[in-house]
Amino acid sequence: MTRAELKKVLVVEKILDGHMTNMEGAAALGLTVRQMIRLKKRFVEEGGAQALAHRNRGRKPKHTLSEEVKQQVVELYNTKYHGSNNCHLAELLDEHESLKLSPSSVRRILIDNGIKQAKQRRRSKVHRPRQRKPQAGMLWQIDATPYAWLEDRAPSFTLHAAIDDATGIVVGAVFRPTECREAYSLVMQQGIQKYGVPLGLYSDRHTIFRSPKEKLTVEQELAGETKPLSHFGKAMAELHIEHIKAITPQAKGRIERLWQTFQDRLVIELRLLRAKTLEEANAALPMLLEKHNRKFAIEPKEEESAYMKLDPSVNLNHVFTIREYRKLGHGNTLSYYGKVYTFAKPCDFRLEARTTVEVRETLSGEVLVWHNGQALLLKETEKPVRKPMTKTKKAEPAQSRKPAANHPWRLAWNSRQQQDNTKMTVVQVT
Repeated sequence: MTRAELKKVLVVEKILDGHMTNMEGAAALGLTVRQMIRLKKRFVEEGGAQALAHRNRGRKPKHTLSEEVKQQVVELYNTKYHGSNNCHLAELLDEHESLKLSPSSVRRILIDNGIKQAKQRRRSKVHRPRQRKPQAGMLWQIDATPYAWLEDRAPSFTLHAAIDDATGIVVGAVFRPTECREAYSLVMQQGIQKYGVPLGLYSDRHTIFRSPKEKLTVEQELAGETKPLSHFGKAMAELHIEHIKAITPQAKGRIERLWQTFQDRLVIELRLLRAKTLEEANAALPMLLEKHNRKFAIEPKEEESAYMKLDPSVNLNHVFTIREYRKLGHGNTLSYYGKVYTFAKPCDFRLEARTTVEVRETLSGEVLVWHNGQALLLKETEKPVRKPMTKTKKAEPAQSRKPAANHPWRLAWNSRQQQDNTKMTVVQVT
């Protein structure tokens, strides 16, 4: 059964068990209540889950081509029309054999019989260009690319950047040794502090941007659970930025073309500035970005800006963080990656022991507790030193002792030995 059919089965079973109503089941499946009642009736009267499967599954379509026609096409290709391509063969069959078939049908028949085209042609991919957004700030595109930016003067490292879709302005960029979440966070902070909060962000499907556990089961969907987010995705959700993950590089072609421009121009600019290290390249990057924007940025179609002003109460350092959950111990302490932390300042409110709190780690390494929209700074504390338990000396096993000859334990044995000796003496005398 397909995923959609399996979902129908689970919903019908929940309705029959009394866990859902017809109206709730119809809303979960996107159907009307009358359709929901029909599904439930079919499930009960026609044999359970298989009754909800598609009725045409396993049946041959009426408009399918007969085996005689398929065999005729194969024979004509191997003899009379050998070497023709799919489109030409379809035209020849229509013109000379009165067989009206589409090129795709001809291609499928030949492939099913193990026949490949005489001349393999690779069709060039055509990607329809997407129109720019009309207003600045409606969409940013973000990505990273490794390259030898300093040529042979330093090892290759990665440039992270974000570009505004409407104007082509590079809103932020930073060099890092490898592609990482911290660099993307710095790029977003640069752009937000200088221009504002964008409405949307376009990225690839790297695990920095999306959680590997993003796919939900049918039971989780029915329970109303939401998709888990990565640390970067949680920051986007907190800033109310719509995060779109592209499936192909061509979907975010604006920034992909930016890499070609940078790899052509930025390398020469850094060579002229005599940058030899990653730190020197980062120091020269803001000036180079301004130069690039002056030359390549364009005016948006609409003058009105879509940027949202950042709330003054929002601290971006507390937004772009690593977020995990811990339980408070007695004395308001918690353990975080092998270290024990406690609150740096006394709290105005009381947190009970065993309370689950959200722990955030900033890019600078600060660790804090996020509670009710408030950041509570933590400080590392020493682990309690436990005195080692004194080992009690174990008693050594006593040495084995041999009983004396007159010991009571030996009396029975001695008397028995004497009797035996007496018997032996009597026998010898006799």
